[in-house]
Amino acid sequence: MLYNQAFKSGGFDGVYLHLLVDDVANFLRISSSIDFMGFSVGIPHKETVLTCCDEVDPVAKSIGAVNCIIRRSTDGKFTGFNTDYVGAISAIEDGLRVKHHGNSTTGSPLAGKLFVVIGAGGAGKALAYGAKEKGARVVIANQVYELAKELADKIGGDALALADLDDYHPENGMILANATPIGMQPKVDATPISEHALRAYSLVFDAVYTPKMTRLLKEAEESGATIVTGMEMFIAQAFEQFERFTGLPAPKELFRKIMENY
Repeated sequence: MLYNQAFKSGGFDGVYLHLLVDDVANFLRISSSIDFMGFSVGIPHKETVLTCCDEVDPVAKSIGAVNCIIRRSTDGKFTGFNTDYVGAISAIEDGLRVKHHGNSTTGSPLAGKLFVVIGAGGAGKALAYGAKEKGARVVIANQVYELAKELADKIGGDALALADLDDYHPENGMILANATPIGMQPKVDATPISEHALRAYSLVFDAVYTPKMTRLLKEAEESGATIVTGMEMFIAQAFEQFERFTGLPAPKELFRKIMENY
């Protein structure tokens, strides 16, 4: 819906399709046609596809996940990128700036904040890497503690079992980022953390954008936290993918207008 309207508006000769893929490596082997300019990569393929690319952008390699593949026109080689990182972190930074009425010291408003990431998959890695790079103190909470510890050790953070998250409140004013599918349709009544535990957080972000207002975000707002929706991240990461696919500047206002009516 987003890209096809933008293609039509800008006179770009292309079409964006959604494809159901079980085996991403096999899919890429049979999709080398010059008709394919690139691919967006969704859950659960963001980590697996890393090994399927001929080249990987250094940032995506550091994160360990790819959500955008560009097919090079000269030789058909696939290059992997990660735009989740830019989209999520910029959306959270914007939320913090709004919360503080635009008053912030030089640098990222994430600097020095305690940043809790739920999930150690592709999206979790992007959030953890991005927050750490911005100067935040990062804690990874995951259902499988060993995966949280592995990611935490990689970025220089701390790990926590998801079952212990409700009792984790070393300080107030923390930031929470859900990078799991918990709360996604059809199980919209699910949430990764209890409502009472949300009182320790000043900002809560949910990468889920279907539905736009998840149970986590509703309860966070009721607890007094600033909320940042997955839709805001989705739009921000879509800008860079569009530009990589087309070589044209992203029509940002058009994107926002389309998504406002979504």
